[in-house]
Amino acid sequence: MKQRIYIDTSVVGGFFDEEFKEATHQLFERLKRDEVRFVISDLLELELIQAPKHVSNLLLEYPSDRFERVELTQEIIDLADKYISEKVVGKTSLEDCRHIALATINRVDVLASWNFKHIVNLERIKGYNSVNLRLGYANIEIRTPQELVNYGD
Repeated sequence: MKQRIYIDTSVVGGFFDEEFKEATHQLFERLKRDEVRFVISDLLELELIQAPKHVSNLLLEYPSDRFERVELTQEIIDLADKYISEKVVGKTSLEDCRHIALATINRVDVLASWNFKHIVNLERIKGYNSVNLRLGYANIEIRTPQELVNYGD
C-alpha cells in the first residue's frame, strides 16, 4: 500500500523556493513515479487560490489519480479549535491547526510541511499528539519533505 502523505501549502510553495526546492522536487518525483499518494484538502486548494499562478497550477501537472482529496468537516474544525484552546499554538495559527486536524482525522501516514514555527516543531508535535490522544485520535507523524525522500542504500 502506498504511503499517504498530507501536504500543506508550504510544500507546494517549497517546490519553487531555493532553500526547499531540492527535497521538494524529490518528493514530487516519488509522486510522479506513483510511489506515494498525496492527500490534499479543500483548505489547501483555497489557500492556493491566493498564490502566484505557477504555484497554484503545480498540482495540475500531475495525474489526478495520484491525489486523494479530503474536506474540512465540523469534526476537523472542532479538533483544530481544541489545539488552540489547549494552547498548543495561538489563535493566529488556526489554518495550520486545521491542516493538522485534517491529516489526523483522515488517518494519513504522515503530514509533510516546511512550516517549522507552527507545524514541524517537536514541542508543537507533542502538543498536537497530546490533544489527539486525550480525544481518542491516533498520533500524527509530521515531517519535512526532506525526511520523506528515498535516499537508497
